[in-house]
Amino acid sequence: MDSNEQEPAEGAAPPPPRAPGIAGLSTPYRVVTALALGAIAVAACAHLAFVFLHVAPSNTVSKRHAKTIDDWIYPEFEQNWKLFAPNPLQQNIAVEVRAEVRTAGGELITTDWRNLSAEDGEAIRHSLLPSHTEQNELRRAWDFFTGSHDEDNKPNGERGELSEEYLRRIAVDRLTPEHRGGHILRIQLRSATTAVPAPKWSTETTDTQTYYRELPWWTV
Repeated sequence: MDSNEQEPAEGAAPPPPRAPGIAGLSTPYRVVTALALGAIAVAACAHLAFVFLHVAPSNTVSKRHAKTIDDWIYPEFEQNWKLFAPNPLQQNIAVEVRAEVRTAGGELITTDWRNLSAEDGEAIRHSLLPSHTEQNELRRAWDFFTGSHDEDNKPNGERGELSEEYLRRIAVDRLTPEHRGGHILRIQLRSATTAVPAPKWSTETTDTQTYYRELPWWTV
């Protein structure tokens, strides 16, 4: 035994066992932990309240605080019901991007189109715990853009500029690791829309040609 260690006095009662959880912490740590848990609980309740007011039928509270609710929900937490009736999605929509890059050697190149949606699909395929971000971030960003722009890609509402910034930020974030040795000057996005073919037993005919919607070049 180390000479610095002292054995408990013979016959002395052993120290009481430490209480589990927060109760086992010292008073200052218990206070800090309680405050942190309280803040998290308040934030979670506030978030659920905002989401509820966003998806609920229009009412006095949602009308009075519409701007506050929209500022919190858009663009990251927007909700929609496109999976369900009456009009579920019947198209595969892929978002693709290409970039104009100034290489480390000074050469100006335009990359090939890169299918970001396919990369997201590959990331979650066969995954037992797929990432919510990988499933929905890009898809919701594109829905947000198309919902706030007309067919000529001109904004038709107050959130048009915000949707462009959000979509551009996602695309640049995906492209940066691949072009770390160069400088991305501009990016361009497009969607590739293909209708889901009718089942073999159906007599319905479906146009399965892929249609593209190209956005203008955006300066980074």
